[in-house]
Amino acid sequence: METFYPFLNPKDVTMKCKPLAILALFACVSSMALAQQADTLQKIRASGAITIGHRDSSIPFSYVVGGAEPVGFAIDLCMRVVDAVKGRLNMPALKINYVSVTSANRIPLVQNGTVDLECGSTTNSKLRQEQVAFSPNYIMVGVSAAVKRSSGIDSLSDVGGKTLVTTAGTTSIPLLRQYKKTEHVEVKEIFGKDHSDSFLMLASDRAVAFVMDDVLLAGQIASSQNPKDYKILPDVLRQEPYAIMLRKNDPEFKDLVDKTVTKVMTTGQINQLYDKWFTSPIPPNKVNLNFPMTSATRDLYKSPNDKGI
Repeated sequence: METFYPFLNPKDVTMKCKPLAILALFACVSSMALAQQADTLQKIRASGAITIGHRDSSIPFSYVVGGAEPVGFAIDLCMRVVDAVKGRLNMPALKINYVSVTSANRIPLVQNGTVDLECGSTTNSKLRQEQVAFSPNYIMVGVSAAVKRSSGIDSLSDVGGKTLVTTAGTTSIPLLRQYKKTEHVEVKEIFGKDHSDSFLMLASDRAVAFVMDDVLLAGQIASSQNPKDYKILPDVLRQEPYAIMLRKNDPEFKDLVDKTVTKVMTTGQINQLYDKWFTSPIPPNKVNLNFPMTSATRDLYKSPNDKGI
């Protein structure tokens, strides 16, 4: 089968690979293809489209309502980046493609070029920075747990011998295991494919607690049939920053993303976006998360940075 490498100039391949034997030629072409794959702006210009990776149920960051295009705080922030890309490339009619991603596949889909910007609820960690790049952090969250008020559970120390759920592929998993090891708590772990699936396990009593980022827990609770039936425990396993994810080794695209997100923060536009999604009624049920901005998040907006935990 013939192999096609988009964005490669055949003359460049010939000039750079001419002295090589056939196997070396293949290696040369492959390395050039990988190098050029990182040039996101060139990829977007050639295809006429930018691809946004979104989540289906990461309320209020990135979620789908009624089968329509995704909405949320992270989506709004990414649309500012899309506008900047349109301006840079002089492509006002640039097409936007959406790809649903999960906690488990989001990093590979960014790495292999399927997704240009991952606009979900992704923690910016030093470990992940070995695989992908991040925009300036746009919120600080605390990893905690949601339980039913009727459960009698008031802290994580009360969950010994019980079943906890968290979402596959998230940073909550190693944090939960470290807590178990440190506090000598024995629990059974089960995993949801996404946050709504994990919350359903809590709601249906397959688990007594859902361990996840506090604001995501607030989103699931607010969107549930009986929000008053649930509470978020005061325990905080760790504070984590969220950021937009993009490919590594693409300094031009990262610079555009960084400058765009930083401008939204330093001009105060971020405050309007925050109020829209965290302290106002949001779709689909017009519930209000009542999640005021924390001092840690406010500090991010004063001094934008892409530091990972």
